[in-house]
Amino acid sequence: MRHIIATAGLWLTCMTTTAQIKMPPVFKSALVSVTDSGTLTYTPDRRGNTMPDFSRVGYHHNDKPLPVHPVRMEIGPVEGDNTAHIQQAIDALEALPSDEAGHRGVLLLRRGVYPVERTLMVKSSGIVLRGEGDATILLATSHERYPVVKVSGQGLPQEIPGSRVDVTDDFVPVGTFSLTVSNASRFRVGDRVIVFRPATQAWIHAIKMDRITERKGTRQWSCEQFNLAFERTVERVEGNRLWLDNPVVMQMEKRYGGGQIYKYKFEGRVTEVGVEDLCIASVYRDDDDAEHAWTGVMLDKAEDCWVSNVTTHHLANSAVWCERYAKNVTVQDCRCLEPKSVITGGYRYSFYNNGQQNLFMRCLTTEGRHDFVTGARVLGPNVFYQCNASQTYADIGPHHRWACGTLYDNVVTDGAINVQDRGNMGSGHGWAGVTQVLWNCHAKTVVVQSPWTTGTNYCIGTKAAKGKPALDGRPEGVWEGWQESNLQIRSLFLAQLMQRRGMRWFLINGTE
Repeated sequence: MRHIIATAGLWLTCMTTTAQIKMPPVFKSALVSVTDSGTLTYTPDRRGNTMPDFSRVGYHHNDKPLPVHPVRMEIGPVEGDNTAHIQQAIDALEALPSDEAGHRGVLLLRRGVYPVERTLMVKSSGIVLRGEGDATILLATSHERYPVVKVSGQGLPQEIPGSRVDVTDDFVPVGTFSLTVSNASRFRVGDRVIVFRPATQAWIHAIKMDRITERKGTRQWSCEQFNLAFERTVERVEGNRLWLDNPVVMQMEKRYGGGQIYKYKFEGRVTEVGVEDLCIASVYRDDDDAEHAWTGVMLDKAEDCWVSNVTTHHLANSAVWCERYAKNVTVQDCRCLEPKSVITGGYRYSFYNNGQQNLFMRCLTTEGRHDFVTGARVLGPNVFYQCNASQTYADIGPHHRWACGTLYDNVVTDGAINVQDRGNMGSGHGWAGVTQVLWNCHAKTVVVQSPWTTGTNYCIGTKAAKGKPALDGRPEGVWEGWQESNLQIRSLFLAQLMQRRGMRWFLINGTE
């Protein structure tokens, strides 16, 4: 957060200089723009959908900076395999009591090389694994696929019996924070809820995902696969209307099954875990070797956690992987460099997100395939902000089936960014996503298509050639400001975050 505001401050200090430079006309989006008073205004489409607020993502919804805790324990490397040596220290720290904020302390790995043959597990809240930057190296030495560090709690989300109610609105638009239910008396401010959007055969038929062109291994979409459970918190209750902490990022319509809300608990999830200031590397036999360390840091069943300033070298797949139950995770200032594997499907997904309300910020990757990428049924909002990919072998964007609500903001790549119907790619990916927003991105080529119904994808202020889609004849996404160089809002994420902080938004060219 401090880095974000510092960036905003830098932009503001540039106002005097840039005001004296002849700039091209300011491009203002018709979807979201800045008023004369310096606040954001959103223009709904004919059904009431607006651009969602993507600012409530990452560690504690970006309402708190990443914490800096004192070192409570420190170790140095030993001869041979260090897995047990480090794991014993982690376990010892986990055995200590946590403070009122849920923190146990920092385990400092002093500079040196730590060979590790197996995964290091963080299974309790309040643990920070910290190194001394690139001088602390976790060297994965096994010729098998494994995450070098895994942060994960236990269990699954559990519905609280008797709490489920129907959403009674005929249509719930994208961007709204509120919806009407059949009985709001069951809910209180602070309740953790699931906004449940059931899949129906009518919806699957409407988006033509029961008619994917068949090839060997193709699977048509089925209802039981696409029930979507968005995690939210109740912020206000008025009558039978509930206000939530994050916006709706996929339309809900009665004709396609409507929606429901219920309370839940997730007692086994870990919180306040950090992995920071480390280098993670892997041995490998040759450039095509795929049987070695797979992921640098994997997070699942974790909330309000972070990965910061971690650099990986020579892994087969990803630097950071957020699984389905990773929520409100910030991944910042991380690098995925020189991966080693065959260059084909299933490998080199540099920064991979399957979770909810996660933020990937200022991350860098080289020689990857799908560098900033989401999987199947990924539930937003999620954000990739100021990320850079070079020497790419495939495309950035939603890669699998129906990711909902992702912002790619100021993402730069020398390859492609694609949001499209992927048809029978893989096992029948079909529509990769909805409410996917490219904002002020730079790429070699871009494809943005929108599903046949129930949603839209957007390409705003992007500099790139228009690429060739996998399948022709699909609806185009909303394109605005293509190849424009002077956007009124340079970063949607930053503008929304500043507005939430009560800060006015100024144009970089010095006008208001």
